[in-house]
Amino acid sequence: MGVRCKFWLLKKKRFCAIPPLPNTEFCGNHSARSDDRWIQCSIDPSHSVLESNLENHLRRCPLLKHKNSLSLQPFYQKGINGGDEEDEDSVHASICKDIQDSYNMPEVCRNWINRANDWKIPFQEKHVIQQASILGNLEKLGAFKSCSSVGEQLHSPAVVEFGAGRGYLTQMLADCYGVSKVFLIERKSYKLKADRSLRQKESLMLERLRIDIEDLNLNAIGSLQGVPYLAIGKHLCGPATDMTLRCCVGENDSTSYLRGLSIATCCHHLCQWKHYINKSFFLSQGMSKDEFHAVTWFTSWAVDSADHEELDTKMENEKVLAGEGDDDDDLLRNMCARDRAVLGFMCKDIIDAGRLMWIREHGLEKSELVKYVPSNISPENRLLIASY
Repeated sequence: MGVRCKFWLLKKKRFCAIPPLPNTEFCGNHSARSDDRWIQCSIDPSHSVLESNLENHLRRCPLLKHKNSLSLQPFYQKGINGGDEEDEDSVHASICKDIQDSYNMPEVCRNWINRANDWKIPFQEKHVIQQASILGNLEKLGAFKSCSSVGEQLHSPAVVEFGAGRGYLTQMLADCYGVSKVFLIERKSYKLKADRSLRQKESLMLERLRIDIEDLNLNAIGSLQGVPYLAIGKHLCGPATDMTLRCCVGENDSTSYLRGLSIATCCHHLCQWKHYINKSFFLSQGMSKDEFHAVTWFTSWAVDSADHEELDTKMENEKVLAGEGDDDDDLLRNMCARDRAVLGFMCKDIIDAGRLMWIREHGLEKSELVKYVPSNISPENRLLIASY
């Protein structure tokens, strides 16, 4: 191995792998310049550049090239699923009060897990349990039954996995149930571990689209037009759930049609009023944008392992409580950790109940909000399932 730059990358916990410049221990990116400073790239804040190089870098930033290429695709429509600050009136359904346990391990998935053990395929048990229950609950609604398309010709449904990551959820679905087409939606670039296995299936067509869900026009994907499909997602963080629902169930003219969906929600503290799918539900309960953000803040208590002192500091810094030292402030500050967790989960359920009501209002009356795995497998254990 050749000589490497001596700049220590704190996040990666290793030295830079680029060779150093002559007569110095550092590469061109990390060499010291007394008259220069490092600043964030304005296109992609995940990396920094020297201020003197910024103008040249902005013309060749890798993310810019990807964005320019993406903007030419027919399925890209900026902000199509993002939502608006204001919402129109809609018909309100009753609040979903009962969230049932629905821990589901289909026999076909159990056999897949046993075969994976025999083949010594590495996996984490808690993840495959979640994947199996996501699919099992969708099967329970009858979404995997053969469905007819134009001319009553029978087809197996396509699958669109949102927030697909490495594609392991779709891999289990394809192995256990068989599908004709797979679309993996993910804005980040991942090592495509499951893709290699899926591409070996001769009867399966696979497309991976690197795009933000907010900008995805599903109806403009040519190979999906006229095809029934299932929408799935494991832990769609915060507003990603709302944008996925709007993408699949929204009021845009549809050239393909949704057969069913199974979406595990999580990270409710990241939800935003602009993106939330059912603002009218909160407004009908007398809660405005500010109260909505307070509810999202409290959801962090559901899975927050911080001690009381840290939580008290967060309460002071976030300024979500009304007046300093008022009765509500004292009440919340003196809550024990268990009560805070209970309040956090209640707030998460309120957000998901509004999503469930929106799904039903848009024609998917066969829909449920369930606990799909025990909390010791994952505390983020709520699942939205629906089918026509």
